[in-house]
Amino acid sequence: MQKTTRPKITGRRGTIAAGHYLATAAGIRMLAKGGNAVDAGVAAGFALAILKPQENSLGGECPILIYSPAEKKVFAVSGQGVAPKKATIEWFKNNGITIIPGDGYLGATVSGMFGSYAAALARFGTLTLNDVLEPAADLAENGFPVYGALSNAINGNAKRYTEEWPSSADVYMPGGKAPDVGYILKQPAYANTLKRLAAAESENAGKGRVAAIECAAAYFYDKIADDILEFTHSFAVKDASGNSHTSLLEKEDFVNYKTRVEEPVSVKYKNCEVFKCGPWNQGPVFLQQLKLLEGFALGQMRHNSAEYVHTVIECAKLAFNDRNKYYGDPLFTDVPFDMLFSDAYNDGQRGRIDPSKANNDCLWEPEVVEGAGRHDNDTTHLDAADFSGLLMSATPSGGWIHSSPVIPKLGFPLGTRGQMFNFLPDHPNNLRPGKRPRTTLTPTIAFKDGRPWMAFGTPGGDCQDQWALQFFLNVVDFGMDIDRAVDEPSFHTNHFINSFYPKNAVVGKVSIEKDVGMDELIKLQEKGHILNILNSYTNGQVCAAAVNQYNGTVEAAASAKGDGQAYAAGW
Repeated sequence: MQKTTRPKITGRRGTIAAGHYLATAAGIRMLAKGGNAVDAGVAAGFALAILKPQENSLGGECPILIYSPAEKKVFAVSGQGVAPKKATIEWFKNNGITIIPGDGYLGATVSGMFGSYAAALARFGTLTLNDVLEPAADLAENGFPVYGALSNAINGNAKRYTEEWPSSADVYMPGGKAPDVGYILKQPAYANTLKRLAAAESENAGKGRVAAIECAAAYFYDKIADDILEFTHSFAVKDASGNSHTSLLEKEDFVNYKTRVEEPVSVKYKNCEVFKCGPWNQGPVFLQQLKLLEGFALGQMRHNSAEYVHTVIECAKLAFNDRNKYYGDPLFTDVPFDMLFSDAYNDGQRGRIDPSKANNDCLWEPEVVEGAGRHDNDTTHLDAADFSGLLMSATPSGGWIHSSPVIPKLGFPLGTRGQMFNFLPDHPNNLRPGKRPRTTLTPTIAFKDGRPWMAFGTPGGDCQDQWALQFFLNVVDFGMDIDRAVDEPSFHTNHFINSFYPKNAVVGKVSIEKDVGMDELIKLQEKGHILNILNSYTNGQVCAAAVNQYNGTVEAAASAKGDGQAYAAGW
């Protein structure tokens, strides 16, 4: 049995698990104020934007799922910004660019994160924006201790900061060098931005809590947008195309942007129902894997045996190929979920799986070259639950300090999520102005026995809906407690077109933590899998928060994997 690294956290009022322990503490402060799970989650999210700038910022995006016991429904808060009006396939072709770079400004969409948190807080929370911003503002103004992963990220970009992005060097290289572990890093411009947003709410407090939060959101997409545009239109940045460009974003892109609160998609699996965001997000690929896996007796297989790993990997290959073929912003394309979730289709797909042999054929069009990189260190995650049954799952990302320079007046960079678009004619995920790119960011909510149960997820790019799926199967099919399930050895395949620049694939390769065991690894090789054997505690950083349906308490767990900063706490 895998030994648990941390306790399962149990609370009476609420629990939260987040990608940094100080963000978790920010959420607990909201519960102590009398706030609910959404208040706690939003406070933790704003704190994560300060604590993990290599993984997310207010220049990025944040899809959210919320179960509301008051409305007895699950809601998807989009949190993904749209392509600028100027961003057309013709513009890129006319400028000699065949693929949207993953750095610079050309992949910038409207920043969706602040609108997402504001919409969640206004509709489902109880506290003010000032309340939930307070911990983040304190961390930005007074600082926090630098940890290893952040120090390494800054070191890895030090040359670019000093030679190309002086505004980033001003913040993240005090004294001209990357800060050591333990250095108290302050971000005064970021703190001032949060104060401006809080002031925008306070000035409109007489209109009521919800209206005041909405006024702060309007301020972001007006006045904060002005500062974004002033810098990104005047300071050109060299990107992977080899040339320097300014941003394609204009004021109307921000002013016209609205955070969408939408219906999720869901499927049933055994005694559970799992909810994901729509196909502007890769989330439904989790559901497609469940529809395939329900035809196999997973619980009768030994956990992480070669038979089990092979089955899960082969289902993932088929599901992710469908993701790349069919998914896109549903406001621009029809995604055939009736077919993709149907028993007839999944019976046929299951028939393509050979239990003794890996399918290493190229399933995709057009063909691409081998060499996809991993993107599992530039996203974070949080989950919250409370005694009322309110659940929140959020996956903040984008606006990374390694992809775009810090905007001096604001303290954060723009995102580059537009790199996920393609230029293929009639493809559901092709670039169009006002369209959401099919993001990898994918929170999850699950019901059990018809009742709200658990929020969970993980960072990890294309791997998110593989590692989070394995966590879910650990609990549902193998009966593990969540504190054990988050740390079990895991694996993934990249046998599909990668979502990130330069959109490559790694044919036949399975990356798997060594703790699965040498005997099983040998059996997987005999089935034809090309193995990339990873160290322990490498894959992802699953967080989870759950309602204990037997005794009414709430629970949470956070994996020790990744940078080791994630933690859970209860109140």
